[in-house]
Amino acid sequence: MKENASTKRETPVLDGRNTMTSRNEKTKPGTPIKSKAKRKPVLIIVLLVLIVGGLGFGAWRLLRPNSLADRIVELGPGGAPPETIEGLRRAIDSYEARLEERVKISAQAGIYWKILSVRYMDRKMFGEALESLESAISYFPEDATLHYLTGVSAGVLAKSSLDFSGTGSSRERDRLYALAESGYKRAIELDPTYARPLYGLGVLYVFELSRPTEAIPYLERFLALRTKDTDAMFVLARAYYVGARAEDSLALYDRILKSSVDAGKKAEAESNKKIVLEELYGAP
Repeated sequence: MKENASTKRETPVLDGRNTMTSRNEKTKPGTPIKSKAKRKPVLIIVLLVLIVGGLGFGAWRLLRPNSLADRIVELGPGGAPPETIEGLRRAIDSYEARLEERVKISAQAGIYWKILSVRYMDRKMFGEALESLESAISYFPEDATLHYLTGVSAGVLAKSSLDFSGTGSSRERDRLYALAESGYKRAIELDPTYARPLYGLGVLYVFELSRPTEAIPYLERFLALRTKDTDAMFVLARAYYVGARAEDSLALYDRILKSSVDAGKKAEAESNKKIVLEELYGAP
């Protein structure tokens, strides 16, 4: 039996406010309709705003001053730096104390290497001394004394450098002489009034490298500091003589004869003066 359309019962449903309505009931004008389809664009816009805002904030952190330093600190084991002034002061005090302790330890290690090199030199162990000096210089690269001692050690080793393999090569000896020269020069550069490397370099040029004219200015500077050093006078007189400055050589021998009280040195100066006179004027 068919039911009349006019008598057909309508199934009630709950609306969003728990109010019973009919499926066929028309929505009254002005009543908002909540649709999932209309919510989606809103959610997408919100997500885009959040993403763009997050990227912008990240870019600002990367570009702001000291951002790289902040990132490095944050990545380190200590974490982010303190936020308060008092916290920052405590952190600075703590790290400064650690750094000061490390500096003291390093300085002490450099001093020990220096002492060790001198002990080796006292025992004529110049190879070991040279190795110790290299370590000491790594701690104190501007210590003139260390460079002077390097010149002395390298010069002695060069004189004792023998061709045990029989190759006829003087490469190792030349290397050590070059090291001695650079050591003396660096010491003079660091301290122009340091007399010992001036004398050491002069001796190296006159007796080992056969470059007497290069020795003259260094020996003259030495004698300006040590006016009564007769040993330096002898070396400089020889440099003058070999460098074709015989008159200057004679004047220096006369200076030795007047200033020295050592009989042996007086006799040596007199003998050398005679040789120079014979060279200049012939045998009497």
